[in-house]
Amino acid sequence: MNITIDESSDTPIWEQIVQQVKRMVLAGTLGKRDRLESVRELSDRIGINKNTVAKAYQYLERQGIIETRRGRGTFVTETLVLQRDLRRERKIKDDLRVLLIEASYLGISSDTVKQWVDQSVLLIDKTDSVIM
Repeated sequence: MNITIDESSDTPIWEQIVQQVKRMVLAGTLGKRDRLESVRELSDRIGINKNTVAKAYQYLERQGIIETRRGRGTFVTETLVLQRDLRRERKIKDDLRVLLIEASYLGISSDTVKQWVDQSVLLIDKTDSVIM
């Protein structure tokens, strides 16, 4: 598992871990039943507090992406279940609106933004094969 932290990012470290694990699962880099590094192993390797890694793992576990088996470790769940969360959907929509406004002020064309979205959708399309 190749997680790296960008300490200059505005995104909290625990969220960076969550995003990277989700990305690896969607891309198939982490498959069903694959073992993740323990909280201690990951925190030691990337040099961050164990509580930060634990927070990320707890969040991923609540979302049904990973599961911890006592005495055995933490694994990608065997059956990923997509869950609708209207609050989080609204936040994504709001965040997207903010990004589009920022792109406009930077002079990024709508065609370029559409191209970026199309490229990103390819990753989402892979979700079907991961979940099934």
